[in-house]
Amino acid sequence: MAARDHGGGIDAARARWGGALDDWLDLSTGINPVPYPLPSITMRDWTALPDRDAQSALLDAARAFWRVPDGAEILAVHGASALIARLPVIAPPGPVDIPAPTYNEYAAAFRAAGRDIGPGGATRVLVHPNNPDGRLWSRGDVTPGLTVIDESFGDVTPDRTMESLAREKHVIVLKSFGKFWGLAGLRLGFAIGHTDTLAPLREAMGPWSVSGPALRVGTLALTDREWAVETRIRLAADARRLDRLMEPHGRLVGGTDLFRLYDVTYAAAMQDRLGQARIWSRIFPYSDRWLRLGLPHPDRWPQLEEALG
Repeated sequence: MAARDHGGGIDAARARWGGALDDWLDLSTGINPVPYPLPSITMRDWTALPDRDAQSALLDAARAFWRVPDGAEILAVHGASALIARLPVIAPPGPVDIPAPTYNEYAAAFRAAGRDIGPGGATRVLVHPNNPDGRLWSRGDVTPGLTVIDESFGDVTPDRTMESLAREKHVIVLKSFGKFWGLAGLRLGFAIGHTDTLAPLREAMGPWSVSGPALRVGTLALTDREWAVETRIRLAADARRLDRLMEPHGRLVGGTDLFRLYDVTYAAAMQDRLGQARIWSRIFPYSDRWLRLGLPHPDRWPQLEEALG
């Protein structure tokens, strides 16, 4: 099976360009570089099986934050990728429509289950906003059968969410905690949908699909509305700053306030230039022109500015 194309992988960058781990600025992902501040994690969080009260508190916080409509349920699991891998269990038979280019785990999951990828099937996957170009879909793009709407990066565009459709049996909305809150290592994701639609996923995930520490952190973060508002403002400002910095080097193609996509004419050369400065970027096997950059931590802007100067 071919290797899947992802961001991250600083070890590969270090093997090619050298440098200590702390030298590297990882801009290959769309993860908020200023994560939600971690609360105190109790010993019980680590040692006890997660109880129902803690799970209910997380789901209540998620329901309120994402305005989950009446008639829809919410399922919390150990990362959105765990849900993606199990989607073939509930998808209708036939080909799966996954408009490209987009996040490659969907096609990989369905192909692993023996499914064909192509238009006209009863299952459709919409990444909203799309990764890597930031395309936003509309309700008119939702089709009968089953439509999966991946809003992993949707917390920077809360006014464009399609959560309200999740009460319909033919729609599932996925959420990723790691991107906006900057805690990808916590492994926390959510599926929002009709009870009957989510039932096979719930059964497949088992009784303890979220760890005790993730329950605690997720509950606190999802109830901290002030942090979310301030974070959106900062991310938007930093995205514009990155665009200005990249103007001499490439044309903005799209993106979100968590990552930007540029046409730099020859992406491999720009990745090499940045790599020599210990900055890891993202290029794509289907385009030799596109370069995707995440946002630097506030303390690391000078490293990027010097590399592009």
